[in-house]
Amino acid sequence: MRAGITFRNASKLEAYERALREAGIEPVRISPETPRSLESLDGLLLTGGTDINPARYGQERASETDEPDEARDELETRLVQEALAAGVPVLAICRGMQLFNVASGGTLIQHLASTDVHRVKQPDDQPGRHGAAHTVRVARDTRLASIMGAGEHAVNSRHHQAVDRPGEGLIVSAISADGVIEALEKPGHPFAVAVQWHPENRTLVCEADKKLFAAFAEALRGSLVR
Repeated sequence: MRAGITFRNASKLEAYERALREAGIEPVRISPETPRSLESLDGLLLTGGTDINPARYGQERASETDEPDEARDELETRLVQEALAAGVPVLAICRGMQLFNVASGGTLIQHLASTDVHRVKQPDDQPGRHGAAHTVRVARDTRLASIMGAGEHAVNSRHHQAVDRPGEGLIVSAISADGVIEALEKPGHPFAVAVQWHPENRTLVCEADKKLFAAFAEALRGSLVR
């Protein structure tokens, strides 16, 4: 099984690729410098990174928002729309969740009023072992609940933006105690799950995060027999 993994900075890929391989998935790198379609791939993983251009959701750029990376935004928008249209499994993480939402017609909060809980600096020298920053509550009767279990889960966190209005056809499947949307999914799709935290950093210490990659792998296996 092979999944496309989008990125801008290759040095940030280690944890994502390790988590995919632990689940039996071979990552195929896709970047603005090495673009491709999803042809011959079984899934798509959207990774973290810099902020999405606010023009894509009808806003002016706030002072706290990163300079746009239009090439990456365009590439990932095309890929996620291709995946959603074709029934290809999608797992979206952090920036990936925000891109997933914007590509579906949703909007973002460009800067959270308080980021002390949501933006936690964590060491890069401990792959798979980052600590938890706060909890999220997973909603019942969602795909995410079937994977991780409904109720509270401890997660790590490093973001200053968040989903505001969910995109068309998306539902909120997890929320933090302060009301920040922490997960989205698309009902009716074989697997389209997006989370705001970084599960790839905690697969060695958190069974729920490990299960998320296992469920993604199961969805890829299902796509092979369709």
